[in-house]
Amino acid sequence: MTGSADSTASPSAARADRGFPALAAENRWLRDQLVRRHLLDLAAGALTAQLRLPPSEAAEHLSALAQATGLSAEDLAADIVNAAAGDGGHAVTAPPKSDGPERADASEPPAAGRRARRTAAAAETADTVGEAARTLLEQGLAPLGADSLWLWQCADRHCLRLVGFAGAGAAEAAAWQWIPPATPEPFRAALAENTPVWLEEGPPAGEPLPGPTARAARALLPLRRRDRTVGLALVGWPGPTTLDATARRALTGLMGVAGTVLDTTDSPPAAVPVLVDVLDSLAQPAMLLAVPGTSGEPTVEHLNDEGAAVLGGTSSGNDTSLARAFPLVHADLARMARRATGTARTQRAARLPVSAAPGDPPPLLDVRVLPAGGEHAVVMWHAVGATGLAAARAVARLQSVAPFQDSLTGGGTVWAPEAYGIFGMRRDEPPVPLAELRERVRPDDREALAELVATVTQRQTGGQTVLRVVLPDGTVRHVRVAAEPLIAKGTVTGLAGVYQDVSDSRRTEAALTATFDHFTALHDQAELRHQLALQLQQAIVPEVPGLQEMPGDLVVAARYRPAAREYRVGGDWYDVLALPGGKILVAVGDIAGHGIDAVTGMVALRNAQRALAFTGHSPRRLMEWLNEVTLRTGGGVTATAVCALYDPEDRGLLWTSAGHLPMVLLRDGRARLLEPPRDLLLGAVPSYAYREQRIGLRPGDTLLLYTDGLIERRHDGLDEGVARLAGEAERLAGHAPDTLVDALLATAAGDTDDDTSIVAVRVRGRPPVR
Repeated sequence: MTGSADSTASPSAARADRGFPALAAENRWLRDQLVRRHLLDLAAGALTAQLRLPPSEAAEHLSALAQATGLSAEDLAADIVNAAAGDGGHAVTAPPKSDGPERADASEPPAAGRRARRTAAAAETADTVGEAARTLLEQGLAPLGADSLWLWQCADRHCLRLVGFAGAGAAEAAAWQWIPPATPEPFRAALAENTPVWLEEGPPAGEPLPGPTARAARALLPLRRRDRTVGLALVGWPGPTTLDATARRALTGLMGVAGTVLDTTDSPPAAVPVLVDVLDSLAQPAMLLAVPGTSGEPTVEHLNDEGAAVLGGTSSGNDTSLARAFPLVHADLARMARRATGTARTQRAARLPVSAAPGDPPPLLDVRVLPAGGEHAVVMWHAVGATGLAAARAVARLQSVAPFQDSLTGGGTVWAPEAYGIFGMRRDEPPVPLAELRERVRPDDREALAELVATVTQRQTGGQTVLRVVLPDGTVRHVRVAAEPLIAKGTVTGLAGVYQDVSDSRRTEAALTATFDHFTALHDQAELRHQLALQLQQAIVPEVPGLQEMPGDLVVAARYRPAAREYRVGGDWYDVLALPGGKILVAVGDIAGHGIDAVTGMVALRNAQRALAFTGHSPRRLMEWLNEVTLRTGGGVTATAVCALYDPEDRGLLWTSAGHLPMVLLRDGRARLLEPPRDLLLGAVPSYAYREQRIGLRPGDTLLLYTDGLIERRHDGLDEGVARLAGEAERLAGHAPDTLVDALLATAAGDTDDDTSIVAVRVRGRPPVR
């Protein structure tokens, strides 16, 4: 860019994709303009002092000089500021590209000096010390090979307090948040002498410093401002590094800028949230907010990878204002965050009204705001069309299943190829019927195996269990078994089902439990593990408080009850979502099992279903795609689901089912079961063609969707449970949807300690007859 000092580029083209990356691009453009203006103001100030010009004439003189020299206003401003800084200010230099001897600042390549000055200007205009640290690392220190930067501020009693870092993890930052005056020795040396300490091959033995290895190079530089030491900087490298005179000069200049940034009285401690690892494990956008009371602007302390992809930022050390991250809805998010931090158990679910004008971004969907202790809150959301939604990545963590079929009439046993690997058997060995696995499982699991076989063959209903299978080499695997009877003329002729190796998820769940136990012991907070797990369950599958008004003529109430074992997150999900064409998606699903495996699969399938629904295709096609997601993206789990599309134009409901329980229709005070087509559960076989059905709804009709935790009893079949639910729903038919779901939960017949979801959808109109 040449010519006028006020020339700018418009970000309008960046908004064309209507996504959050466009907002991020506009934020970056606005930040660039702020940096540019700051640099021009510094240069104008230097010209004012040197030429004794009024400020307005200095700006005009700068523009005229740029036109006369053919330089851009920014390049010329950088040259002027660098020249002025060399006379007594903080000279900002950059290493030359040649390897010649040490040379004066004036002989540095102009381009390198200009880049360094722009880096300094960007750091000086940063909103927070954390953002300044990231800017200095990415734009100034990374070209020198550095991979981390730590900024401590001098605090009371001669301690150092960490107020900004970049290139390091939250766990490491937590360990170095405070530096006492007595240790370590390199810190004392740098502060006592007010001179840099260069450790090209790491610190002395017995003096640990932040860094990947003991021999990684570090540089400690005291940060000075107005002839006083305001803090200390540590620059780290991935390994031993030679720091020649040019590199040391560049580091000293950049850390002079860091001293300017640090010279504030209200720099908050750097963000080292305990929940960072939890947020990073989620397959949906999430961030940690610092909420300074009722008036201060919340700041984003951490974004997980999904949130960073949506906003176009980075996930670590992303200290930025909420207004910059969400310029159109930051006020709403700030109010929700303050409510959460003011009430220990408060959470909110919302679809924030961002605007529907052409060129505007899509709304934030299913926003959750949870208290995270003190003045912190966790925000979780979805964004339609957001890049990095990561359904594929989450599903890739799931494990494959192996279908099997046993004949009880002499037809033998058939295994899918994957089953041989699960049981550690060769492909030329005969497959083992389910009833004959007794000698291959741990003795204390044999009763569970016998109970499963009896459930299928005698009670003629499906069941599942997890067995510890002993392989020929002595290795023990956790294998989930789900089986259904094959019935002909009232007689069980065989059984079909799937085996699933869940060993990894069991180990992950055990490790997570151990981690929570360790954290609880360290912090003496016995309730933390329970509250965190419960909040995560409710955040991922939230209740709909009261009645939710949907477009058209629907009202919705939904409830989720976690499993009785309070630290096991379940695999239930539900969704009621208005689609762009005017139709409304209504869905319920249930992944077998509990724990990290189940919740990861649940989030993946729920997200995938949401994204697929925006294609406008029929429920049958959506279910077929969802089945392929579970099978073909790095493995799959088994799940049942109902997917329906309601059209307000004719009150028609088009729906399909993947092995799920029948919906209950309440009409004129009577309950009716909507029997689904007998289609397979998700993840059983590839390329399966699902069928769909249509029913017309009337004003006053109520539709109930639910998962088996509501009705399943240990010693009864599901048919009896469904019949009990229909009878209870008929007795309560005159109630509003929200009181109806509460009453059904209160009188639920299920006793398997499974988690439970229930959704009531009512068509507006005259109330049903009692």
